[in-house]
Amino acid sequence: MANKITIIGAGQVGSSVAYALCLKAVATEIVLIDIDEKRAKGEAMDIRQGTPYMAPVNIHAGTYEDAKNSDIVIITSGVGRKPGQSRLDLAQINVNIFKSIIPQITKAAPDAIYVLVANPVDVLTYQLVKSSNIPANHIIGTGTLLDTARLRTKIADEYGIGQANLHAYVFGEHGDSSFVPWSLVNIASVPVNDYNNAVGNKHAELNRDDVEEYVRKSGGMIIEAKKCTNYAIGVTTARLCEIIHNNNPSVTIVSTLLQGEYGISDVCLSIPTVVGGNGVEGRLAPALTDEEVEKLKKSAEALKNVISQLDFN
Repeated sequence: MANKITIIGAGQVGSSVAYALCLKAVATEIVLIDIDEKRAKGEAMDIRQGTPYMAPVNIHAGTYEDAKNSDIVIITSGVGRKPGQSRLDLAQINVNIFKSIIPQITKAAPDAIYVLVANPVDVLTYQLVKSSNIPANHIIGTGTLLDTARLRTKIADEYGIGQANLHAYVFGEHGDSSFVPWSLVNIASVPVNDYNNAVGNKHAELNRDDVEEYVRKSGGMIIEAKKCTNYAIGVTTARLCEIIHNNNPSVTIVSTLLQGEYGISDVCLSIPTVVGGNGVEGRLAPALTDEEVEKLKKSAEALKNVISQLDFN
């Protein structure tokens, strides 16, 4: 089935997303758009020359007009986070960049499902919802999808168990106010608290604070070491596009506009969400402890506070 994907931003993240899409055979056509046209052409050419060893895909650089009839639009454009800089520090800078992108891309591809990757992703997802005529269910931020992958990797490593057996999520903002609702974490349906006893105390007790610190600081650690993060977010975004393209409704954790879940509305943040061929098909609100609900509300308030200080016009 044909699937056209446009990626705005051909930097480290955008090109990694494009490469992951090709490896996963998610798209039949990929358009790379970047203000640096030469960079976009170079990235497209480099990936295209590997396509004889992949599923057929027509990847090329283009303009906003070339995004016409896109099924999915991925936006990675923006200033990258610098060492020591929080995601929210980027807010107004990248909001301003989005002001020029939104009218051009939504005019060219009004029926596409939009996947937001640029940071601060929750703020920019909210901006697209409020600044465009794109239906809210067609606007999805990657949110804590990458944080959740980091969390599952860490816990799986600690217990020496396959990641497919582990169910855990990071809720809230993709940033400092995110948190792990440990009441939902389980290994093959066994609550994580009980797992060690179930297998005969083979592992040291999990230090939850250390795990959450690892998840929150991973991005900064990688940026300090190599100046950017790109591979994990590339495959994470490609996986989200795969769910949409295959129209295989799946529960995943992404940033969307909440509409009363946990008493929260008018802000984009991450809770378990059913995503399928038509974008957001529903949101789940699994039972949380009172403390976890309070953490989620604090995360929402932190984002609303930032949004209130930004100029979207």
